[in-house]
Amino acid sequence: MSARGVLYVHSAQPALCPHIEWAVAGVLGVPVDLTWTPQPAAPNVVRAQAEWEGRPGIAAAIASSLMGWQRIRFEITEDASSGVDGSRHAYTPTLGAFSAVIGAAGDIMVPEDRLRAVMLTASQGRCVLEDELDRMLGKPWDEELEPFRYAGDGAPVRWLHAAV
Repeated sequence: MSARGVLYVHSAQPALCPHIEWAVAGVLGVPVDLTWTPQPAAPNVVRAQAEWEGRPGIAAAIASSLMGWQRIRFEITEDASSGVDGSRHAYTPTLGAFSAVIGAAGDIMVPEDRLRAVMLTASQGRCVLEDELDRMLGKPWDEELEPFRYAGDGAPVRWLHAAV
């Protein structure tokens, strides 16, 4: 079974680029050579994007391998495949990590228990329901990453294939 998705490194300092490539290569099991271009949304950083193909779950493994660096912004998606939900992972230095399950129709799937817990917490006055729902849907990450996404329009894309 095969999965596919896209890795977006929205911003990284040039000195981190080889380390990012090595981390992704370590997960995919094949050498990775990304095309790095200047990131117009921030000075002195670069961006890259690559479509990937490999076993289901690779998006989470790549996200885990990249989350250790403090000065990187990235997103990685995995499309839903036969019998497997998709996923979206994002990371920013200010917000940290976000992960969500993505259904076949492209919607974020929030587990019932998480919804019930937030409703209970909100009813006790310990949080604002709308704010917590926004966090579950990744709104703060979308707001922070949006300027970096637009800056990448027209950037070159590479295909990465995992070793089998």
